[in-house]
Amino acid sequence: MTEPTGTVRVNGIHHVTAIASDPQANLDFYVRFLGLRLVKRTVNFDDPGTYHFYYGDDTGRPGTILTFFPWPGARRGRHGSGQVTATAFAVPDGSADFWTERASRYGFTASKQPDRFGQPVLRIDDGDGLVIELISAAAPDVPEDGAEIPSEDEIRGIHSATLTLQRPERTLELLTRIMGFRETGREGDRIRLESAEGGPTRTLDLVVTPEGSRGLGGAGTVHHIAFRTPDDDQQLQWQHILMSEGYQVSPVMDRNYFHSIYYREPGGILFEIATDPPGFLVDESVDELGSSLKLPSEYEGTRGQIESALPAITVPVSGVLTQSY
Repeated sequence: MTEPTGTVRVNGIHHVTAIASDPQANLDFYVRFLGLRLVKRTVNFDDPGTYHFYYGDDTGRPGTILTFFPWPGARRGRHGSGQVTATAFAVPDGSADFWTERASRYGFTASKQPDRFGQPVLRIDDGDGLVIELISAAAPDVPEDGAEIPSEDEIRGIHSATLTLQRPERTLELLTRIMGFRETGREGDRIRLESAEGGPTRTLDLVVTPEGSRGLGGAGTVHHIAFRTPDDDQQLQWQHILMSEGYQVSPVMDRNYFHSIYYREPGGILFEIATDPPGFLVDESVDELGSSLKLPSEYEGTRGQIESALPAITVPVSGVLTQSY
């Protein structure tokens, strides 16, 4: 059996992609409420009549990115096995009270969850029911004067993702023997895996629900999870390794901001391995990120039709509660 070499590893989570319904409500939750930055406004490359929003830190570094396909009127999905059922962000220690009060002001509910491997967890579902968790796992910085979300409370990127499975054995083999994760702990029905040195962006939790029902895709559910690889050469090695293990792997796909291959793990979750380069600054400066609709070259000839078909949106100010529309 083919196994990765010491230099061919996935370096944790690159991004998570989910499905939403109303694009404006999605922008308001992730930019206004959570304080993420809209780092890229583009379209679903396979369905250019639909937006694709990328949220992340100021420059859209891999490991900070949560993306959405917002389909207006999309039916609500159902969480269950064979899905990524929660996406967690890292926040500084001691920020739970801030986020609980902020959620109340926005009309959301922040519910304290049992500590997870010794770390406090706060759950706040978005308007479509997507499960967002805030895990205290980062040291505070000095707060910025006048910031509505001070730096001592702001989100620091993805902490981890929870994968729910009826039978984890083959998924565990894929993640550990082939993809280089290692098991670092168990709590009840939860198995923790980490890549490299572990920590935020390098953590996965598998939740085992032998009698649980299968999830159903739709608004409020995760479409796929992507893992990081540093360059095209290593991605091609991953393609070879996975195919030699019997996985059906897609051709390399150019997503403008990274290159991707896709395959399904044994429990049914869609996995992606994405390259770190070229990144989101390839077609916009740092100051311009997310300010205009960016299209792949094959759609530039129909830009007018695409723009007229997309819903009108207003990009809110990141982290600002009071905003005039």
